[in-house]
Amino acid sequence: MSIITNGEAVSLNMPRVPAVRNRLRDNPVAGGKRVLLAAPRGYCAGVDRAVIAVEKALEHYGSPVYVRKQIVHNIHVVSTLEKQGAIFVDEVDEVPVGAHIVFSAHGVSPAVVAAAAARNLEAIDATCPLVTKVHREAVRFARDNFQILLIGHAGHEEVEGTMGHAPERTTLVNGPADVATLEVTDPDNLVWLSQTTLSVDETMETVRLLRERFPALHNPPSDDICYATQNRQVAIKKVAESAELVIVVGSANSSNTVRLVDVALENGAKTAYRVDYASEIQQEWLDGVATVGVTSGASVPEVLVQEVLDDLADAGYTDVRQVVTAEEDLMFSLPKELRTDVNGKDDARGLGGRTRQLDWQQK
Repeated sequence: MSIITNGEAVSLNMPRVPAVRNRLRDNPVAGGKRVLLAAPRGYCAGVDRAVIAVEKALEHYGSPVYVRKQIVHNIHVVSTLEKQGAIFVDEVDEVPVGAHIVFSAHGVSPAVVAAAAARNLEAIDATCPLVTKVHREAVRFARDNFQILLIGHAGHEEVEGTMGHAPERTTLVNGPADVATLEVTDPDNLVWLSQTTLSVDETMETVRLLRERFPALHNPPSDDICYATQNRQVAIKKVAESAELVIVVGSANSSNTVRLVDVALENGAKTAYRVDYASEIQQEWLDGVATVGVTSGASVPEVLVQEVLDDLADAGYTDVRQVVTAEEDLMFSLPKELRTDVNGKDDARGLGGRTRQLDWQQK
């Protein structure tokens, strides 16, 4: 395989998934076979911070450490942390009084924080700082008597957390289809915010329609959709222009992962599929396909992408070319409780990040 690795893989101490090699056949196609590997892909800074927070909480306090909801939306990450001693719960009333609990990267409402305090839980807040930014905006706009139009998906944990910061002033807008029937109390005193993991294009279309109905609509101080979501969508757009098939690695409950499938199909890919594991790739997807695009959602460890590339290599796709549309170096500090090691000394991981994503270069 024509790959050079110049950095260390994001480790997460994650095991490779047991794979049946040579499961896919190397059937001939017109022209040479190749893989276009999107970059950026995979872990963002907020996910990295949240997962390290659970790992370090287990190091500091021993198991079990409880986590409200999935720490990030990836079944492999969750199952790996479960094996290390994390226990995932839906609500804080499932946690023993006085235990340690980690709030997930998607954030929580003030009511959840209060419920944890009422049970004397030792809470560690692993909310992504970019989600916290949206929470603060919601509080400020509510204080200034704006009606907040929150663009997002009903039932998503991030949306529930954000609405909980200003429940009486927030109206959910699920997407463009909601705009025509939307009712507001004061069309001259509106502001929009958004879930951080949405499709950029669909969100901007929703905003455009909202502004058609409500010309006085205010914008947030800066775009709420996170840098990683935007960067991964830009990268897959570029890949999709030349790929007959796109494979997106990530879990079904990951909003940004699901959006990558949609974005690929909207930007030239003939077919696009989401997989949690390489073993889900079907032989018929590859029939007649010369160029396969590969990317992964923002909560996906690189080991899962590598396993997809291994399976594709078995099928003859050994020429891997990285398509780079941005460089990412953002890192977030860990929650203050976890910035030292178990002996109280500064931990190199405490101020952000583990190791770099693999660098891929065409030889």
